[in-house]
Amino acid sequence: MERTVIGIDIGTSACKVAAFTTSGELIAEESREYPLLVPGPGRVEQDPEQWWDAAAEATGAVVSAIGAHAVAGVGVSGQSWSAVMMDDEGRVLANTPIWMDTRAQDICDRTVGELGEDVFLKTSGNRFSPSYTTPKIMWFREHRPSVYARTTHVLQSNSFIVQRLTGEWTQDSSQSYGIHAFDTLAGAYDPGLADALGLDLGLLPPVSACHEVVGVVGASGARATGLAEGTPVVAGGLDAACASLGAGVVDPGQTQEQGGQAGGMSVVTDRPVRDPRLILSRHVVPGRWLLQGGTIAGGASLRWAAETFAAGALTYRQIDQEAEAVPSGAEGLWFLPYLSGERGPIWDPKARGVLFGLGFSTSRGAVWRAVMEGVAYSVLDNIIIAEQAGAKVQTMRSVGGAASSRLWTQIKSDVMERPIEVAAPTAASTLGAAVLAAVGTGSVSGFDGARQMLAAVERIHEPDPGTSSVYREGFQVFRQLYHDLAPLMHRTSPIADKEGTTR
Repeated sequence: MERTVIGIDIGTSACKVAAFTTSGELIAEESREYPLLVPGPGRVEQDPEQWWDAAAEATGAVVSAIGAHAVAGVGVSGQSWSAVMMDDEGRVLANTPIWMDTRAQDICDRTVGELGEDVFLKTSGNRFSPSYTTPKIMWFREHRPSVYARTTHVLQSNSFIVQRLTGEWTQDSSQSYGIHAFDTLAGAYDPGLADALGLDLGLLPPVSACHEVVGVVGASGARATGLAEGTPVVAGGLDAACASLGAGVVDPGQTQEQGGQAGGMSVVTDRPVRDPRLILSRHVVPGRWLLQGGTIAGGASLRWAAETFAAGALTYRQIDQEAEAVPSGAEGLWFLPYLSGERGPIWDPKARGVLFGLGFSTSRGAVWRAVMEGVAYSVLDNIIIAEQAGAKVQTMRSVGGAASSRLWTQIKSDVMERPIEVAAPTAASTLGAAVLAAVGTGSVSGFDGARQMLAAVERIHEPDPGTSSVYREGFQVFRQLYHDLAPLMHRTSPIADKEGTTR
């Protein structure tokens, strides 16, 4: 009988759980949502207990469909840059700031002023930004000292779920880039830099390979999820890296283009490639790295537009139909997708979304197309910088909900001036996590043997040279708009901030 593995993905808005055979067949899937908590300007957090409740419930539904003893192993994928503060009893001591949170900006400014930016780029390969885990730990130390004093372990989103399943304290190699004292090349912590930051490495679990079995499901994990006690659990990894694996983006030059809640791209390299405008992490595949251009509101931009201009009542296909009636260039309308600030490549938490060029003749279809084009321009912005940094962007493969829009994918192909392959529809992050479980438990013969599990190509979009020439000019306007409007964005950002919202 073919073995079955489960992938759990802790996303920004929901937990997805799926079971796959070792030939890659999806046999059961479930999802459960949870809210974003926004208690003040720059603060975006979640309750890890809600992650666990969602994961346990969704896993239980999957296990009931396939049978607990059919499961050979479990892998967990998770959103990046959490700081789950826990004590030795396994209690969560506070909500965790997530990757969208910028509350530690003043800490970052002070630290960079003291140590310089180069030390972080040399070691972790990443800028010292409040989005990452390190400044969040420092924020707890400064602003929530009672929480920090009781903290004995700091976990990531996926390692938190692993702990609840197994009782083990773990940290995987792909998520470690959020800790700036982690040397992304050496794969180990730098004690000297940790001391300079006042970072207690004793709070951080030892680093494991993403496919390493780090524990087995214990009695409490079994009761909560329906999994059998003793089921192996691997360390798991970063959601973008797991999605890249699931989509078959594993060899140097292969590039994942993602349109989920966030967006951006991930280029596979065989060595660390550093640029302060981009994000560097280890891939979940050994001997590989990912150079990423992470945007905040990729797929979310079109959802925002649909909710704002159509009460959220349209499908991707309906939006495509209206946008297809508008020529490339969106009737002179441009969209800057900075609805919650932006990460790569501008790293500006005060950036704001813009619709530029509105007139009485502007149609709703032009708004849809402008949003699609603006998100595509933001991906191109990162790709250009990745190539300047020395990465080779070759095959592009699109994953996420936005890939179901044929028009949007074609726009991206035309903007990027490259063919884009679309992976067969499946949750790439859960598939990637399941592949890690299959490799770690020996259900397949290493990562080469796991290639049969990876998503196949469903369709290919080829760029149209005439349309690409229109977008070349449009991209220059896109860049200039941010350059010219940034001072006003910074001046008015306190007015735009809203407190006390929950989404």
